[in-house]
Amino acid sequence: MLPDKEGSGVGGARMSPEGEDPSVSLFREYLRIRTVHPQPDYDAALRFLERTAEELALPMKKIEVCPGRVVSIMTWHGTNPNLKSVLLNSHTDVVPVFQEHWKYDAFTAFKDADGNIYGRGSQDMKCVTIQYIQAVRRLKAEGRQMLRTVHLVFVPDEEVGGHHGMETFVEHPEFRKLNIGFALDEGLANPSDAFTVFYGERNPWWITIHCPGSPGHGSRFVENTAAEKLRHVINSFLNFREKEKHRLNTSQCLTLGDVTTINMTMVKGGVAYNVIPAEMDVSFDLRIPPTVNLQEFEKLIQQWCKEAGEDVTYKFAQKHMDQNMTSTKESDPWWSAFSQACREMDMTLEKEIFPAATDSRFIRAVGIPAIGFSPMNQTPILLHDHNEYLNERVFLKGIDVYAKLIPALANVAASPDEA
Repeated sequence: MLPDKEGSGVGGARMSPEGEDPSVSLFREYLRIRTVHPQPDYDAALRFLERTAEELALPMKKIEVCPGRVVSIMTWHGTNPNLKSVLLNSHTDVVPVFQEHWKYDAFTAFKDADGNIYGRGSQDMKCVTIQYIQAVRRLKAEGRQMLRTVHLVFVPDEEVGGHHGMETFVEHPEFRKLNIGFALDEGLANPSDAFTVFYGERNPWWITIHCPGSPGHGSRFVENTAAEKLRHVINSFLNFREKEKHRLNTSQCLTLGDVTTINMTMVKGGVAYNVIPAEMDVSFDLRIPPTVNLQEFEKLIQQWCKEAGEDVTYKFAQKHMDQNMTSTKESDPWWSAFSQACREMDMTLEKEIFPAATDSRFIRAVGIPAIGFSPMNQTPILLHDHNEYLNERVFLKGIDVYAKLIPALANVAASPDEA
């Protein structure tokens, strides 16, 4: 067990240190719940959310989208429930931890002398969950009422591709009952003073190229080997990777979300040192911007396979084709409300395509505008990294931000098609 200097308890951490802001204590409590893959403790998370819903006096519905995978929905009813609602989405799971690389135990939520709170999920995305909750708590305590209904939705398994979370939930009848008009989901930290806002995402493609060839003894120059074909495939993919990397590094206008990344992630084949294998496989992780013609890009992959040699084939483990992007025009009522609220708080926004993948892609795919936003500026990007942390000052400021954004969005006037 790694040291935690705050006292006794789980890993040496105290639940509610004296003098600590209650929101920070709640955040740290949530971080201690081990919703970490491959065996996330979702039951503990559900108990935490149920208790929170009771404190907020909000009804909470639980939808089991598949065995052991529950989507929880807290609902704050608006004064006009017939209008389209606002969705505040967050996921409850976190990625695995390599504890030997952490300064403190990743599930004690250790806070250092500078107020940095270390824990898996501190940036991705348990911070946002608690910021939503505490902003709603504040608004309700002030006696505020929203025109539109606000749903706080907590989904499992986002970190394994969403196959049992939002991806499944959007197909569930309960999702349609929410009558969603606009959604907020997670974003990224920003090391600068600005706040990053994501209006679209790159499409993740996970692909395996199968290269069959002539087997034989390792002492011979066998023709048409699987390895030769494999080399050609790898060169084609990685040459394209270098071109995109160069394009990003030589342009002041492009961000990571504007280019295609390709990374070789797995290679399989062979049985012995002296046996030339009859087949070899190589797998790649591709992230493709929504501005790219996906059909043409697949034709390019087909060409690379054909050039590599006879009978080279490919198979997708994941292939997302959604190219919906959320409007960031000031004429759009949702974006106008969001951006105006940020201007009133003197926040500088940087609009980008999200470089990885979040639940927003499933929401946009069914025609609902969604913004990816985590109010974490002046913060290094550490999601999925060792020693993930968030400073308590930044965390508390995020609650202030959502306490302004939620009313701005939930009080957007009825559109003509809603009247």
